[in-house]
Amino acid sequence: MTLNKKKIGIFGGTFNPVHYGHLLIAENACDQFELDHVIFLPTGHTPHKAFMGEKMSIHRCHMVEAAIADNPKFSISYREIESTGVNYTYVTLARFHNDYPDCELYFILGADSLFDFDSWRHPEEICKYANILAAVRGNLNADEVDRQIVYLKEKYHSGFYRLNTPNFSVSRELRERIMRGTTIRYMLPPQAEQYIRDHALYREDFA
Repeated sequence: MTLNKKKIGIFGGTFNPVHYGHLLIAENACDQFELDHVIFLPTGHTPHKAFMGEKMSIHRCHMVEAAIADNPKFSISYREIESTGVNYTYVTLARFHNDYPDCELYFILGADSLFDFDSWRHPEEICKYANILAAVRGNLNADEVDRQIVYLKEKYHSGFYRLNTPNFSVSRELRERIMRGTTIRYMLPPQAEQYIRDHALYREDFA
């Protein structure tokens, strides 16, 4: 780890919708790893998930913008949303590396993604451009995650670290509650909740 280098977190996710669990992950990354800034990166076309459509992609970005507006350490990148092809993490991180050549990058992902990391496109390239922070919710499978981190560190000779966060994962429940007309107050920032209501999002069935 190089001294005096600015540390930037890249936090990829669908954010469908963004909620307090996501913000807790970003905030804890700043606290535990002394990150100077976190860039939220809503996913576009990914090799592992069905594309939700351009209109929904824009809505997802606008919800993130609303949710992080009051935190100067957070910002958003439309990089993957604006791409027309399939997005691969190693390509995205290479571009961020070119944008911030004098910074140390930290890619934030869910701890479950560690267990299929070997199957990602060019994982060795991902490790070349960024340290990996694996968000563990509460103590959920913490020992398993730690063993996988040791394995990946030894295999790729790179920085893999556990990021400890509260257990708060409610994206699917939020969508279901909105469909049923049940309250979602205190589950996500009020700005994001208002955006959902203003645009009548998640009123129909979802994948």
